[in-house]
Amino acid sequence: MSTMPGEKVLIALGGNAIKQAHEKGTYEEQMRNIRKTCENIIQIVKKGYKVAITHGNGPQVGALLIQQEEAKDIVPPQPMDVCGAMTQGQIGYMLQQTLLNMLRREGLDIPVATVVTQVLVNKDDPDFKDPHKPVGPFYDYETAMRLTKEKGYTIRKVKPTGDKPYRRIVPSPDPIKTVEQKPIKILVDSGVIVIASGGGGIPVIDEDGFLKGVEAVIDKDLAGERMAEVIDADIFLILTDVEKVKLNYGKPNERDIDRMTVNEAKKYLEEGHFLPGSMGPKVKACIRFLEETEGKYAIITSLDKAAEALEGKTGTWIVRE
Repeated sequence: MSTMPGEKVLIALGGNAIKQAHEKGTYEEQMRNIRKTCENIIQIVKKGYKVAITHGNGPQVGALLIQQEEAKDIVPPQPMDVCGAMTQGQIGYMLQQTLLNMLRREGLDIPVATVVTQVLVNKDDPDFKDPHKPVGPFYDYETAMRLTKEKGYTIRKVKPTGDKPYRRIVPSPDPIKTVEQKPIKILVDSGVIVIASGGGGIPVIDEDGFLKGVEAVIDKDLAGERMAEVIDADIFLILTDVEKVKLNYGKPNERDIDRMTVNEAKKYLEEGHFLPGSMGPKVKACIRFLEETEGKYAIITSLDKAAEALEGKTGTWIVRE
């Protein structure tokens, strides 16, 4: 199996594309990672693929939420949806500047644009009643109780031990659609490399025909799949920190998956091979892409293997049958 230059690829970048787990997250560190990331994207562009990009924002929004909390007595803290918008702009700026510089270096006159993206969710989504997504800093007991009382946060103990085992828990509703779908499609169809739906998009609900931001976090891969629908992507390429999806992950009988059908992916998902907080949403997003669009392939691989995966040399390929 292999893809064809000229096909439209939605690239979904994982957190390691911007910040490595062992790093503090300084601007210099993030730009270094982004340069490596963009080198891989440029290789795909040079092969003739039409590219659009989405990305995570977990570490960045987590850091921003700490800044909001620590500086609350100096400047007013902003709500979570605004923090999502701020980090979309931050990461989009770094990606688009780096890509533009590299495209100019290669003599390629391709425009790049970031779209601050809202994603519609259902205000009756069950996750609003039973949230499960941890975000932001860790708290001690006293701070956790104070924030619960003062701000109405849902805070739970997420670590069995330690001085700060508590963390805020927010809803993670299923994405329904990309609000800015028309401008995104117009830009992509006109040859622009579009960066959009960062961090899963800014979650908004419809209240009597008007949009309203909500305190929630949308899974970036599921939201990325909605963006893939918008641009009529041929290929949904999820880049993470492993070259291939694995069965029996972390066990003695662990093995790589080179190819799986939608039905096989569903079966493995039900059997618990793909964890909810890591590979599960990625596989679910790939299944949705193949079931709800006319796209050809979904591929999961590591960032440094992206170009090779599109040539059919590596990665886990998910196909209809």
